[in-house]
Amino acid sequence: MSPEADTPSGRPEALRLVVGRIGRAHGIRGQATVEVRTDDPDLRFAPGSRLLTEPAERGPLVVSDMRFHSGILLLSFEGVADRNAVEALRNTILVVEADPDETPDDPDEYYDHQLVGLPVELADGSVLGEIADLLHLPGQDVLAVKRPAGPEVLIPFIKQFVPTVDVAGGRVVVDPPAGLLDLDSVE
Repeated sequence: MSPEADTPSGRPEALRLVVGRIGRAHGIRGQATVEVRTDDPDLRFAPGSRLLTEPAERGPLVVSDMRFHSGILLLSFEGVADRNAVEALRNTILVVEADPDETPDDPDEYYDHQLVGLPVELADGSVLGEIADLLHLPGQDVLAVKRPAGPEVLIPFIKQFVPTVDVAGGRVVVDPPAGLLDLDSVE
């Protein structure tokens, strides 16, 4: 996925956000299980939604039906009529185009592109580095912080360790647990 870029008109082009991954088929009528990677599945997967795919040749896909079954999202797509067709789409990444100026409704939520590149400071004001990536792991999200001296450090993205995220002010303050920043000296 490409970061935002300016178009000839000077406006940033649409931002591509990963919202899910197609899993196994459910039943015989073309329903797919989906690993959800968005906080707003009702909006992103509403019937009629057009989803881009990675790899691109598998899409775009248009959602014809959406429902949850035992906590698992099930989607049906136009033109995908049976189990075999769903299995052919397995592991396809689902992507939406969003306005780069769009922000989540919750003030404590952020899109990855808003955080990557922000300077990271320790609670005492000293510079630690900059956010190189946001990793979405099964247990929790983790900030990958590139340091000017020393290896990259991974900091759990929880309020206890990341008390301040100021996107408008262009900084993130971290208060990592004792010893986390010293792990590079352990042999």
